[in-house]
Amino acid sequence: MKKTIVVLMFSILAFGCKTQSITSTKVDNKTERVIKGDWTISGVTYPGSEYFKVNSFDIADSKCFVGSAWKFVSNNNKGTMALTSSSCPNFASDITWFINKEGQFVMKILAAGDKAKKVRDGYILNVANVTETSFQLLDRIDVGGKVGNVVYQFQKK
Repeated sequence: MKKTIVVLMFSILAFGCKTQSITSTKVDNKTERVIKGDWTISGVTYPGSEYFKVNSFDIADSKCFVGSAWKFVSNNNKGTMALTSSSCPNFASDITWFINKEGQFVMKILAAGDKAKKVRDGYILNVANVTETSFQLLDRIDVGGKVGNVVYQFQKK
């Protein structure tokens, strides 16, 4: 009897202390509706940008994202992104995305024919300064031992 109670108490404690995944939290539908539509990245800034390059989303140099085209569809959390700079590699892809209640933008880049549930890796950025015509995505980076942000400035098309 004592063993059963101990096992039951341990089970309750173990399941009660389970951490919550960032991807299983509730979504911020209001912010998602504000950023739906077609967008362009008008600028990318980060501390030390004059001294080193940042590879964004494991695709290309962050400066290659200036002028890139993004489409966000809020009712099914799908979209597209495409690099458009002639001096950078060509890249276009479907994406899935959502904004959680903590103000974090969660995105997966999908290869042709991939389903989002099969893609295990993604990116989590913070959303800031959301208006009807602009918003920012902030990606945390380590610059010489100090934490900084890569700021992607989006403008509505």
